[in-house]
Amino acid sequence: MEIKAAVVRRNSGEFMIENLELDDPREDEILVKVVGVGICSTDLSGQTQKIPAKLPAVFGHEGSGIVEKVGSNVKKVAPGDHVVMTYWSCGTCKTCSNDESAFCLGFFQNFRGTRPDGSITLKKDGNVVHGNFFNQSSFASHCLVTERNIVKVDKDVPLEIIGPLGCGIISGVGAVMNCLKPKEGSSIAIFGVGSVGMAAIQAAIACGCEKIIAVTRKDARLDQAMELGATHKINPTRDAVVEELMYITGGGVDYSLECAGHPTVLRQAFDSLHRRGVCCLVGAAPRFTEVSLDMISIMQGRTLVGSVEGDVNPDDFIPTMIEMYKEGKLPFDKLITTYPLEDINQAVADTQSGKVLKAVLTP
Repeated sequence: MEIKAAVVRRNSGEFMIENLELDDPREDEILVKVVGVGICSTDLSGQTQKIPAKLPAVFGHEGSGIVEKVGSNVKKVAPGDHVVMTYWSCGTCKTCSNDESAFCLGFFQNFRGTRPDGSITLKKDGNVVHGNFFNQSSFASHCLVTERNIVKVDKDVPLEIIGPLGCGIISGVGAVMNCLKPKEGSSIAIFGVGSVGMAAIQAAIACGCEKIIAVTRKDARLDQAMELGATHKINPTRDAVVEELMYITGGGVDYSLECAGHPTVLRQAFDSLHRRGVCCLVGAAPRFTEVSLDMISIMQGRTLVGSVEGDVNPDDFIPTMIEMYKEGKLPFDKLITTYPLEDINQAVADTQSGKVLKAVLTP
């Protein structure tokens, strides 16, 4: 079928709206009409080739939409269902079998631009366009997914804004609620307050954290964090971060979350912990990036853990986040600004400048 999609054809090139041919769904595939799709830094890393994505390509991996057609073997959803699309996992490796799909041994299939069998889903005039980004490529009017990366959701929530629950929001909320699991009355520092960090702040509030400290170089983001419920703010360009956190908390934070993917920031997040404190790394750094830590600090009971996609089972946790949203406990809609698909380049520019937290395209 003919669809409309945003295509990147060269390294760091702009997104171009084009008509493409999308395969009909195979017996295990699902055709979804995209209603909303968030822009994530991982999409932009594909655009600039910071991750090994083949070009030309259609990116987009925070999609939400309506099921239009299903293959003969699909049982999970039916035409007309509202869905959120998330990352692909194989379902058969050791970690998937242990209900830890975010750590799937085949996770890098999400970046390969083909089906797992190497076949292509998108073409233009007979020429290959790489799709299947996170098994969806949802910067488009329609996309193909499978049961492994689709979650059926209630129809009483605004479908156009819930796509980011499939990656960015789940990463921040899940890292707090599923990885750190902060105790009520505890303290937490969030290093980096883009959309993931802001979602983490909302999760920390929901968990009953008493002191929630936002750390970033951007004053506008610090002000936004305070509006969302952070209790303190620190700008590293003016403040000695570790010393300031020690002062605010009286000896160190109970938990810290690193959303920047930078060795210096990770070291600060770890060094700011109280004894027995836990630091969680969410920010993605380039491959082989190293960080040094003080061994005595580790011996005193401090812990460093990593988190991918919030360490959650999307089938369970995305509905949980939607229920929290309905109850007013997770107002992630405050993070979102919508744009038509045709305005994708403006949405990217506004995201990179910090003008918006989470841009969502509405095909």
